[in-house]
Amino acid sequence: MALFSNSAFAESANKNAEESAKASVPQTKFYGFIRTYSAFDTRESVAGTQDLFYYLPKDRNLNSEGTDLNELNAFRFFAITSRMGVNIGGYQYGSAKIGGKIEADFYCMNGAVATLRLRQAYTSIEWDKLGKNGNASFLLNVGQAWHPLASDIPNVVDLEIGTPFSAFNRSPQIMGNYSFNKNFTLTGGIIYQMQYQSTGPSGKSSNYMKYACTPEAYLGLTLKTNGGLTAKAGVDILSIKPRWTGKNAAGTNVKMDDRITTATPFLMAQYAHKDFQVMAKTYYASAGEHINFMGGYGVSKVNTDGSYEYTPTRSSISMISAQYGKEWQVMGMLGYVKMLGTAKELYSENKDGLTGTGYYYFNSNGFSNMNAMWRFTPTIVRNFGKLSFAVEYDLTGVQYGDYKTAGFVPSKDGLVKDNLHWVFNNRILGMLKFTF
Repeated sequence: MALFSNSAFAESANKNAEESAKASVPQTKFYGFIRTYSAFDTRESVAGTQDLFYYLPKDRNLNSEGTDLNELNAFRFFAITSRMGVNIGGYQYGSAKIGGKIEADFYCMNGAVATLRLRQAYTSIEWDKLGKNGNASFLLNVGQAWHPLASDIPNVVDLEIGTPFSAFNRSPQIMGNYSFNKNFTLTGGIIYQMQYQSTGPSGKSSNYMKYACTPEAYLGLTLKTNGGLTAKAGVDILSIKPRWTGKNAAGTNVKMDDRITTATPFLMAQYAHKDFQVMAKTYYASAGEHINFMGGYGVSKVNTDGSYEYTPTRSSISMISAQYGKEWQVMGMLGYVKMLGTAKELYSENKDGLTGTGYYYFNSNGFSNMNAMWRFTPTIVRNFGKLSFAVEYDLTGVQYGDYKTAGFVPSKDGLVKDNLHWVFNNRILGMLKFTF
């Protein structure tokens, strides 16, 4: 009789679960856009995705006659950033509301043919009406989504959406959001590297996190008011192993336990009212190349057992952006980056006060002899329903220094300070986008 009762109970539970699932059918909504960019630059620059994802202008390259060979006009015209996606919602199992997103776009890394690549793909599970008064809720996102430091996007139309003055990263993650009420939300979770990776002795690679066995961690708090104000404070913590094998003093290959741990805090404030929006963000970045900041880290000490100790670059990064209008929109961004040097003195192999690139790992989309950077991007957008046309002017300036010895930075803090000078690029960007 006991066996029969247990079986009957299980059958009844399964039947109730099936009926609950049938009563709630997932709803899908397809979306996307066709987007074409044209861009004109007045200087050779570092840029990806067929030069549409803009980073910064290159330093001067003077020939024997004093002509800067990097002062060179360039033009390109592509539709490779068109996008498709599906939002899933409306499904409920028990008290859990389950949904998700799959999003892809075309991407052109090094070749001339655009290929489809994954942008976002995550499952959302939400429980609402929690807490003593039923005002709390918990949302769990599992999959690939925007990095918490990059989720608040500046008011620009360029492909890089403010990089490197605002973090840019989409990565696999498990992120929980507990809302105490309509005003306060606590966010925390772990992140793994995929497309956007840390740098190191082997260049950009996710192996530094893989062998560290410690995912990136984030913790933050969000405040939203009924008056249109949103404020965030958070910190991103990353712990990686730049080397997992190496040679000891006897020249034998052995396992290494090298590790560097960094923390990058940030603050964000945004105010929105009708057709007006203004947002400001500031970061104090340690390294940060995995979120597309101009930074990295270096070796601070070589131990007798062959292991290394490391020190990160530090930088102050701030931006403010605003937008006004509906059919006619005026928007723009102003950003500033100041390099602050490494936290500790770098290792000098020859004790000459210089550190070579073999002990200093900087973002490959930037240059270790940069000291400061700023950008101004005024934009005009005309919306004809789902058809939009935009013109954006991007003025980017970078302050570079000259190396005393090519390929070596000062061991004191990694900052190149000799013969500081500014270079500028003028970019005129045109965009036509049809959203569906």
